[in-house]
Amino acid sequence: MLDLIQAILPEILLLLTGSALLLMGASVKASTRLVTPFIALAVMAVVIGMQLTRVISPGANFQDAWGTLHITELTQYVRLVVACVAFGLILLCWPGDRSEAGTGATSFGHETGEFFAMMLFSVAGVFLVAGANDIILLFLAIELASIPTYVMISISRPIQVAQEATVKYFFLGAMAAAILLFGLSYLYGTSGSLRLDEIQASFAAGGVGPWEMLALVMVIMGLSFKIAAVPLHFYVGDVYQGAATPMTAVLSFIPKTTGMIALVKILYVAGGVNWAVPPEIAHLIAILAVVTMTVGNVLGLIQSNVKRVFAYSSVAHTGYMLVGVAALVSANDATVQMQALRGVLFYVAAYGVMNVAAFGVLTLLPSKTPKAATSAETYTDLAGMGRRHVFLGLAMAVGCLSLTGIPLTVGFFGKLFLLQPALHAGLEWLAIATVINAAISAGYYLRIVVVMFMKTELKTEAFDVTSTPAELESDTMSPSLLPAGRRPVALAVALSAISTLALGAVFPLTNHLAARATGATLLDSAPNTAPTEYKSPDLASKQ
Repeated sequence: MLDLIQAILPEILLLLTGSALLLMGASVKASTRLVTPFIALAVMAVVIGMQLTRVISPGANFQDAWGTLHITELTQYVRLVVACVAFGLILLCWPGDRSEAGTGATSFGHETGEFFAMMLFSVAGVFLVAGANDIILLFLAIELASIPTYVMISISRPIQVAQEATVKYFFLGAMAAAILLFGLSYLYGTSGSLRLDEIQASFAAGGVGPWEMLALVMVIMGLSFKIAAVPLHFYVGDVYQGAATPMTAVLSFIPKTTGMIALVKILYVAGGVNWAVPPEIAHLIAILAVVTMTVGNVLGLIQSNVKRVFAYSSVAHTGYMLVGVAALVSANDATVQMQALRGVLFYVAAYGVMNVAAFGVLTLLPSKTPKAATSAETYTDLAGMGRRHVFLGLAMAVGCLSLTGIPLTVGFFGKLFLLQPALHAGLEWLAIATVINAAISAGYYLRIVVVMFMKTELKTEAFDVTSTPAELESDTMSPSLLPAGRRPVALAVALSAISTLALGAVFPLTNHLAARATGATLLDSAPNTAPTEYKSPDLASKQ
């Protein structure tokens, strides 16, 4: 029992602290509620320290007596990456208004404790997804990571558009959860076991028949909602625009990471240590990758709301990650498979790091149409702001350039680590499509940078706002963007921008992150062996 507690101590710590924050949130004293973000940040720092030192939570390859949990190097890597990004997300959501416990982008009212409790619960859910070896625990962990985000959207922005986004997200999320549970139930029905390792052994012994194929397709569909892959991406634009800007940053990382890790684990169950999934599944993943990145980038080009731009950008980045997954299940070489999984895991970390800067800048900048938004959301809001607030302009430029994949940023190596295994796996067409889509994405990312630094006059059909050079140099447009309550948000932006450049330009740091991702590619204690060809099921023996 002590070994089990030690193995899942980060999850226990997050869940207990989140429960305590819920109780503190019920306090009538504002001072009690306002201390909750400090506690959440401190706990996240402790989790990061535990994962860096491995003193308290040391080991991979721990499995409990019931086979429900399997702590591997993948689990440890996901814990470290998610905790580091969550540290920045907590700073991004920091309450700056002592009377209402909100900022220009958020307004928690009296629910500050509840908000940060939900964030800790959501992070704990991602941790449990990475360590689950049981389909019931896997499903519950996915929902633990997802359900708190519904609550956070609702309480972080008490205006009609946010409540509408919450309702849309909740009902569509419930539908996706039902599809996912349907697929998981068929995994149990065809294998007779709830444990993922035993289901994997059943697949290896009997192959993948029609019912197993149905189960895999349903699971992939359910997880497609979590990662915002086509065709279950339609909610993204409305929900991202309606949510408070810091909450949009949370949505772009937590559910996507949850779904991507779960997808990798399910494909590992279907294909075994050799990733020998049925060719139809490999083709499905490749098609999802190219369609998702193309739809995301094309829709991003035609948006006038910057939060919607980043929403469809998130869809495109899901497509990039699926390129690595497609290479993973299509390659016939163990080394290429390891490179592909490393690329996916590296890109998850890179996307989380570079995204914080972009959303942090939007959080700090005011809206020029305050009745429609509480923080910058449109190109009009950003016009000239890079010249007026150079720090924020540079941070946005770093984030956008990295999201595009420009060299000397972490985004460049993220895409590089995905393209290499795709080429080696014989998916040249998919690699070419990825490069073309990265070029398309430059259209809207660079537009943001150009508007911030080079535009002083911006007219659209919806807006007609002009900022003259004299206004840009004066202090009459808005008060200081960095009062004491907003400094944590600025710190999150600075940490994100610095990390984005450091992980792309300081090669020892890049290699260190890549090495950690490489170490996480073994999903169990058994070494990867030479891959085998996919084996068709013996239907007669299964009957």
